[in-house]
This record gives sequence, structure tokens and C-alpha cells, in this order.
Amino acid sequence: MNVTIDYYDKNAAEYSADTVGVDFSATQKKFLEYLPPYAKILDFGCGSGRDTKYFLSKGFFVDAMDGSESLCRIARRYTGITVKHMFFDELVAKDKYDGIWACASILHLPWDELLVVLHKMADALKKDGVIYTSFKYGDFSGERNGRFFTDFTEKCLFEMLAEVPELVCREYWISMDVRSNRSEEKWMNSILSRKVAH
Repeated sequence: MNVTIDYYDKNAAEYSADTVGVDFSATQKKFLEYLPPYAKILDFGCGSGRDTKYFLSKGFFVDAMDGSESLCRIARRYTGITVKHMFFDELVAKDKYDGIWACASILHLPWDELLVVLHKMADALKKDGVIYTSFKYGDFSGERNGRFFTDFTEKCLFEMLAEVPELVCREYWISMDVRSNRSEEKWMNSILSRKVAH
């Protein structure tokens, strides 16, 4: 992860400028439809703070965190809330969140670390809680343009769920990148929820 954190620390201003103004409302609204009013959301790898600010504007309560100190500073200024400097594997919450938003964030974890973190995310959800995730679409895993990526296909999604049986997939969909300079890139999106015990 260090190479990825270093990348974001060094390129935080450019990355934020490239992402903060992107209209991501279609996906944000889809996620919020699963949540009760005034829900508690964790923005898990908040980047510029774009999504945190949107959720706050809709009346939700948001905890925001990022592994890059530089992005935390930018997101604090943009959102006006405390943004915690924290790595994904440091999540220890239990039954705390109605929703966890992991937009283009946990895709930076290698497979084994990703599975560990997903267990922690499941633990952090309330019993009716949901997780949104997005990964670049494909089967590549490794360093690309200065950052580590684990890409996802439908096969990867269901292999992941087999390893994290406390989560189930509510829906998944493939989308195109909403940034005009990335319109050829495809993304694997999913909404996951805690499995209800019978």
C-alpha cells in the first residue's frame, strides 16, 4: 500500500481537482435508496471529500477517512468536518454504520488484504447495512501508473463473496467512467449487505 499512499500524498491536489467536480449523483442516489433517513455512513477512502459533502447535504451523518494525510487535509477543508487519517485495516467498528461507501478505494488492496478488510467492513455494518464498492473492470492485479490495483470482474465478485460469507450481493452493474478523459474505462460496481441470520 505504501506506493499507493505515496502517490496520493504527492498528487493530492491534482487528484482532487480531477475528481471533486465529477457528477456521481446517479450512483450516490442508488446507494442512498438502501439507507434509512439520517443514516450513519462511513466514507471509506474519501479522497477529495466529494461524496462526503454530497451525503452531508442530504442530511446523512458521515464519518470520513483516508490513508493519505494530504487528501485528509483537502477533504477537511472541502467538507468542513473532521476527516480521520486511517488505513483500511485499522477499521475496528462494530454494528456502527448503515452504509459504507468504498468508491474507488479498496481497489488498491491486494486480494488477501482485501478479504481481511471486507470482513472488518461487514463487522462495522448494522444488521440492515449495505456497502457500495467500485473496482476497475478487468482481471489485472498489480502496480499501474504509480498505484496498486486489484481489478474485478463478475467472477472476482463471486469468488470474493465465497471468501466473505457474511456478505451477500444485492446488485452489481458495469458502468463507464464519468470523467470525460476516461470515458473508455469500465467499472465494476456492487451493493453488498450483511447476510441475515435465520
